[in-house]
Amino acid sequence: MISDIVNAISGVFAFLTTPVSWVIVQFHKVFGAVFGPDTGWAWGLSIVSLVVLIRICLIPLFVKQIKATRNMQLLQPQMKAIQERYKNDKQRQSEEMMKLYKETGTNPLSSCLPILVQSPFFFALYHTLSGIADNKKIGVIDQSLLDSAQKAHIFGAPLAAKFTDSASELAKMGASLTDVRVVTAIMIVLMSASQFFTQRQLMTRNVDLTVKTPFMQQQKMLMYVFPLIFLFMGINFPVGVLVYWLTTNVWTMGQQMTVITRNPTPGSKAQEKMLGGLQKHVITHSATRTKRERTIVKGIVAKGRDRNEYERKFINGLSKAGLAAQADGTVVKSSAATEVLDEDGTAAGGAKRQQPKRQSKSQRQTAVGTAPGAKHEPAASAKPSLEKKDAAPQTGAKPAGGSTSTASNGRSKAKSGQRKGQQRSKSSSKK
Repeated sequence: MISDIVNAISGVFAFLTTPVSWVIVQFHKVFGAVFGPDTGWAWGLSIVSLVVLIRICLIPLFVKQIKATRNMQLLQPQMKAIQERYKNDKQRQSEEMMKLYKETGTNPLSSCLPILVQSPFFFALYHTLSGIADNKKIGVIDQSLLDSAQKAHIFGAPLAAKFTDSASELAKMGASLTDVRVVTAIMIVLMSASQFFTQRQLMTRNVDLTVKTPFMQQQKMLMYVFPLIFLFMGINFPVGVLVYWLTTNVWTMGQQMTVITRNPTPGSKAQEKMLGGLQKHVITHSATRTKRERTIVKGIVAKGRDRNEYERKFINGLSKAGLAAQADGTVVKSSAATEVLDEDGTAAGGAKRQQPKRQSKSQRQTAVGTAPGAKHEPAASAKPSLEKKDAAPQTGAKPAGGSTSTASNGRSKAKSGQRKGQQRSKSSSKK
């Protein structure tokens, strides 16, 4: 059933068999001159070269895919908020999602562009190899090339052989059932494993793990679903198509690894590793030596308080080494740096602000007494006194109310625990 579906789809893209077969024939002329025209190396490397040529042409779309995937990851918190706000109104939820995509210039389908564009070539190659297996001239492959392709074996498996072919069908191609099934089984496992590793690499290294959204769960599910799909569909693919798809997966894995290493998603494990290596390199040379290094440092400094954990760790690491990152991406000594404060109170170079030391009460009183413009009084008068002071000296007259207390300078100090300030006079007697 799966084979019938693939054949039907391949028929839709039959118009591409001519350009695809022409490219394979051109590469076959080159490799045939080296390895021999009827060898599996000549035909196998021709298919590999076809993949490389297609993937090189798809690099601009791959760049768009990376940007679209990253934008989708950055929008996950906002998307989650929309889903929670309009969880009972699916139509309004979709409208708000489309509005968010439009405002941010994000296209969710951009992440699928390389696969969608490459699929027609895949089915065209499948159609070409099926024609070779059925001994039919197809595209620019004439009878001589058809005979050569049928003789080509890759580790004992004919180019057009499938895992599901019977022993009698394989005997017509000059191959045994055991050889074909062993080779195709190994290639199917490698194809599924490379697909799993590529998706796992994206999930574990290039995703901001601080954001938990349904998008991450969806990607995690695809990490297991895609390899299973290839595992079950692979038994219906000819050996040449398995070579094509295995080469595509290996190319994608290497291309993605390069992107993750050089331009990781902010907040991901890949960014932590990248900034750790960059920090060591900058500290060793006390400078940013390449344009890429300056671009990374410039971007981190420009974020200011919006830096994530790994970016703050990078800046603070430079500070401990006596270096400071500048707005133009260069690195200088901390003493010459322009201070850019971070969330934890550190500057762009990581130097912490010094807080003034807290003084004791006696130190503050001494500082007030010796401040510029302060009046200097005798030591005796500096101490607080609780004695009553008359407006004018008394000559022996008793104060009103019959009080017999007399004022005198230098009287004994107030007792401990007594309230400071002028005390209320006591009455001489109660009537």
